[in-house]
Amino acid sequence: MRLSTYYAPTLKEDPADAEVVSHKLLLRAGMIRKLTAGVYTYLPLGLRALNNVAAVVREEMNRAGALEVLMPAVQPGDLWKESGRWDVYGKELLRFIDRHDRESCLGPTHEEVVTDLVRHEIRSYRQLPLNLYQIQTKFRDEIRPRFGLMRGREFIMKDAYSFDKDDAGADTSYFAMYDAYARIFTRLGLTFRAVEADSGPIGGSFSHEFMVLAATGEDTIAACSACEYGANLEKAEAVCHVTEGASFCPPAESVPTPGVHTVEQVAEFLGVSADRIVKTLLYVADGRVVAALVRGDRELNEVKLKNVLGATEMELASPEVVTRVTGAPVGFAGPVGLSVDLIYADKELAGRSDWIVGANAADAHLRHVDLARDATIECFLDLRQVAPGDLCPKCGQPLVFTKGIEVGHVFKLGTKYSKTMGAMFLDEEGKERPIIMGCYGIGVSRVVAACLEQNHDEHGIVFPPPMAPFEVALLTLSPKDEAAMAKARELHDALTGMGVEVLLDDRDERPGVKFKDADLMGFPIQLVLGGKGLARGVVETKDRRTGEKGELPLEGFAEAFMAYRQTVREGWEKRR
Repeated sequence: MRLSTYYAPTLKEDPADAEVVSHKLLLRAGMIRKLTAGVYTYLPLGLRALNNVAAVVREEMNRAGALEVLMPAVQPGDLWKESGRWDVYGKELLRFIDRHDRESCLGPTHEEVVTDLVRHEIRSYRQLPLNLYQIQTKFRDEIRPRFGLMRGREFIMKDAYSFDKDDAGADTSYFAMYDAYARIFTRLGLTFRAVEADSGPIGGSFSHEFMVLAATGEDTIAACSACEYGANLEKAEAVCHVTEGASFCPPAESVPTPGVHTVEQVAEFLGVSADRIVKTLLYVADGRVVAALVRGDRELNEVKLKNVLGATEMELASPEVVTRVTGAPVGFAGPVGLSVDLIYADKELAGRSDWIVGANAADAHLRHVDLARDATIECFLDLRQVAPGDLCPKCGQPLVFTKGIEVGHVFKLGTKYSKTMGAMFLDEEGKERPIIMGCYGIGVSRVVAACLEQNHDEHGIVFPPPMAPFEVALLTLSPKDEAAMAKARELHDALTGMGVEVLLDDRDERPGVKFKDADLMGFPIQLVLGGKGLARGVVETKDRRTGEKGELPLEGFAEAFMAYRQTVREGWEKRR
C-alpha cells in the first residue's frame, strides 16, 4: 500500500470544533470526517482501525460460543410499545412514521428485536442456552453530540444477547461474556478496569462496565487501592460508619435559625459539625413526592434513590411543591411531620439519634431528633454518594477516584423482556417459563476513540499494534533515488508476504513532512530507508510508543524485523 495513492488527508492544525484529544487526532490524521452533528464518515485509515477492533471482537465472541446475526436498523414501534419502552426511552429514540402511517424508530439497541426473534423460534429447554450477537450501526439522537466518536448520534456497536433456562445458566452466560470482554480489551492493548454499574434504561438486575482508564474520561470510577473492587459513582458503595446513639435522646425542640438555609450555615450558627445534621431532599418521582435523608456532610446519589423507587422519571421538587408539603420555604425541610408519600434514609443515619433537622417552618430547625421515634422512615438503605478516602466495602481499604471511558457493558437482564413480550419455553416438566436473558454491548467505534484518549503524545496518535491501521510505516527519504525506491518496494513486498500490514510513504515530500505524518498517524513501527542507510546496508527503526531508534540489517532483514517486532509488542504488554 502506497501513501502517494492513499486517501489520508491530514490537517496541520486542530479543527476549531474538536474538543477532546481523540476527536482532534482522528480528524487531523485523516481518519474521519464530519457529515453532520454527531455523524461521521470513516476514511480508509479510520475504517481499518475500526475493522481491526471488530475482528478481535468477532474472534472472542465466536470463541465464547456466541453466533453472529445481523438485525435490522429500522425497528417497528409496536415492538417498543409491547416492551413498554416506546414512551419512556426518551427523545434519544429517533421515531418516524413511514408511508403506511406505521410508527418506527432507528434502533439504539436491539432487545425488542432479538426477543421477538427468539420467541417465534425457541420452544423447548433443549434449544437453550443460546447467544446471538451482531456488529451494526446504531443511532441515538443525542441532544448535544460532542467529542467526535466518543458521544456521537450514529455509532458502531457490538451487542450480544444470551438466552437461558435458569439462573445458573444465565450466570454462566454472563461470566462467559465478562471473560470474553476482558480478553478483547487485553488483546487490543488497552488499560482498563471492569466496575460494577447501574443498568440504566436497558434494565436488569446486575451489570458491569468496562472502563478504559484515561485522564480525559467523562466517567469517575471509585476503585479500591488494595483489591479488585471498582464501581462507577452511580453504583459505588463504601463501608457504612454507624455510630450507636445515646441511650436517651431528649424530646425534639425547635430552635430559631433566621436566614440560615444551608448545612454549612446551620452548622456554624448552632456550633455543631455537619455530620450532626440531616439533610432532607425532596423529589417528585412518577407523581409521588418522596423525601431522601442523608447526613449533612454527605451527598445523595440520585440514581440509587431512583432505583429504590423503581421510578421512570424523578426530579427535584419545585419550590411550590416544597412549600405545599413542608409549609415552609426552601431550606427548612425536615422529616418530622413531613407530608410526603415516602421517606427513605441513608443507612448511616440508622442506630444514631440526637440529630438536627429542618423544622418544616420558616427560619427554624429541630434539635434532639430521634428518627426512629420522631419520623416515619420507610427504610434505611444505601443512598449516599461515595467520596475519595471512603473505605472499600470488600476489604476495608481506602477508595481512590480515577477517570474512565465506558467501552463495554454487560447486563443480567433476567426476564424483563421475555415476560413482557412472551418469550417462553417448556421446561423439563413441560411447564411454560420465561427465558432468562442477558445483554452485552461494546462500542466498537468508541473503542477507537478511547484508545486515542489513552494513547497519544504531543506528536499525535500512539496506536497499540492490534488496533493500528497499519503496523509499519515505511518511509523513503530519497523518492527520486531509483535504487532506494527499488529497495523500499522490496522491503514492502517482503513485509506484506510475512503477513505484516505496511504503508509505504513514497511521496515526493521533505523528510520532515513524512516524519510528522508518521508520528501523527501513530503506526507502532517506523522503518526509515534513505540513501546513507542503504549505502551502509541498514534500515533505521523507531518505536512509536517509546521513541527509541535503532537499525536493522538489510541482509537477513526478515529474521531481524520479526525479532524487533516481538520486542515492540512485548513493550506494549508490559505497559499494561
